[in-house]
Amino acid sequence: MRNILKVVFGRVLFTVLCLIIQLVWIIALVWKLNQYYVWFATVIEIIGVIVVLRINAKSEFSAARLVWTIVILSLPLFGITLYLMFGRTGLTKRTKAYYEKVAAKYSPELTQEKEILLSLKKENIYIHNQEYYIQNSSGYPVYRNTDVTYYPQTEPALEAMLKDLENAREFIFMEYFAVEDTEVFHRIEEILLKKVSEGVEVRFIYDDFGSIGFVKPEFMRRMNRQGIQCRIFNPLIPLLYVFMNHRDHRKITVIDNHVSFSGGYNLADEYFNVTHPYGHWKDTGVRLEGDAVKSHTVMFLEMWNFIRDTDESYEKYLRRNTAFQSLQKGFVQPYSDTPLDNVTLGENVYMNILKTASRYVYITTPYLIIDNEMQKELCMAAERGIDVRIITPGIPDKKLVFLLTQSYYAALIRSGVRIYEYTPGFIHAKGYLSDDQVAVVGTINMDYRSLYLHFECGVYLYGYDAIMDIKRDFIETFPLCREIGLDYCRKRSVFIRCFQCILRLFAPLL
Repeated sequence: MRNILKVVFGRVLFTVLCLIIQLVWIIALVWKLNQYYVWFATVIEIIGVIVVLRINAKSEFSAARLVWTIVILSLPLFGITLYLMFGRTGLTKRTKAYYEKVAAKYSPELTQEKEILLSLKKENIYIHNQEYYIQNSSGYPVYRNTDVTYYPQTEPALEAMLKDLENAREFIFMEYFAVEDTEVFHRIEEILLKKVSEGVEVRFIYDDFGSIGFVKPEFMRRMNRQGIQCRIFNPLIPLLYVFMNHRDHRKITVIDNHVSFSGGYNLADEYFNVTHPYGHWKDTGVRLEGDAVKSHTVMFLEMWNFIRDTDESYEKYLRRNTAFQSLQKGFVQPYSDTPLDNVTLGENVYMNILKTASRYVYITTPYLIIDNEMQKELCMAAERGIDVRIITPGIPDKKLVFLLTQSYYAALIRSGVRIYEYTPGFIHAKGYLSDDQVAVVGTINMDYRSLYLHFECGVYLYGYDAIMDIKRDFIETFPLCREIGLDYCRKRSVFIRCFQCILRLFAPLL
C-alpha cells in the first residue's frame, strides 16, 4: 500500500497532472473563445500560419519542421500551444543571455595555443579543420600534454575514479544526468564525506528529470547538510515553461583540475551491472590527466554558476600546483554542446567524421533517431566504400524508442551500412571511431534530444594510443552482436511497419 501511495502521490505524477490541467485549461479557454468569436478563430489560424512560416525559416531539424507544420496547420490551437511549450529548441532570451553572461567569465581561460593548431595542421589538415571548427564553435581549445585512458566497461572506470577521488587534495566537481541513491553512489559518497572532513571542497550537480526515479527530494538537503555542496539542474515544477524541455545530460568528474572522467555512464547501479534490468549494460568512458582537464573544469563551473551565480573568483580552480609531463602523444579536445545557439555541434562533429573517413567508421549509440542530413551522410559514406558499422542495443530500455531506432535500419542497410544489435543486453555507449586515427567518446546520443535539446559533452581524440584501445573494444564487441539484414526488416509484420511509420512522423517529439 505504501508503494502504491508513493506512485500516486509521487512528484512525477503530480507534475504531469498539473501540466495536463494547465494545458487543458489553456486549450479549453481558447476553444471557448473560438466558439463565440469567429474573429478569434481566424486570428488563431493566422497565428498558426505565421508560426509555421517562422519554423520553416529557421535552420532546425528538418523532420521537426515537417511534424510541427502538420500538427499546427491541422490543429492550430493545440499545435501552437504544444509548440510553445516543447517545440522550441532555443532557450528563452532571458535564460540565454544569463548563460552567456556566466560563460563569458570563463572564456579568457579557454585560449587556444597557436603552436598546437599549427602542429596539427602540418600533421593532418583534415583533422586540423575539424578541431578548429570545434574550437571556433564551442570555445573549447585543442590540447596536448594530456594522458588518455579508455575504459571499455564501467566497472574498471568506477574503480579508477574511486582511486582518484581518494587522492583529491583541493576540490572535487561532479556533474551527472542521473544519480541513484544506492550501492554505487554510496561507495562514492563515503569517499566524498571523507574528503570533506579533510578540507577538500566537494560540489555535485545532478539533473532533476534524469534522477527523479532514483533519488528522493531530500537527497540534495542531505548532501548539503553533510558538507557536499549540491545543486539541482532545472528542477521539475508543476508549471508550463519552455526551459523544462532542456536537460543537463553531461557526465563529468573533475579532481583538482588535474584528472577528469567523462563518458556515457551515470551514477546508478544498472550502469555498473550491480542490477541487470536490461541484461548486461555496456558503457564506456575516458580518463584525462593533464592540460585538457581544464576544459572539463570550466564546463562544470559554467553550469554551477548558471544554476546560481555565486563564485566571485574562480582562478584557484583553474591552476595546477604540480607540474605535469604527459607520457602519451596526441591531440585531445573536450567540448560542450548546448541548446543555446543554432549550432548543432554534436551532430556536426559526427557528420564531419563521416565526410572525411577514408576506410571505416564504427559507431555505438543506444538510440538511433536521426534527421535526413545524418541519414544521408551515413548512406553516402557507405556508398563510397567506407565500412560504416553501427551497434545498437539488443535489449532496449525503452521499447517505443527501440522500434523507432529499428525503423531506420532498412534504408541504411540498403546503402551498405552494417547494423549490429548487442545481444548480451543494453549498449549505452556513445562513440565514433574512424581510420585508426580519430575517436569521440562522450554523452551525445544519435537522437533528437541529445543533438538538439540537451547540454552535452564529448572528448575528441586524434593520434592517441587509446584510439587503438577503442578499436580493440569494437572488434571484441562485434562477435557479441547479431548483424541485422534486410530479411529481418522485410519479415516484420505489416502492423509493426505501419506503427513504425507513425512513430517516424513524430520522432522529433519523442
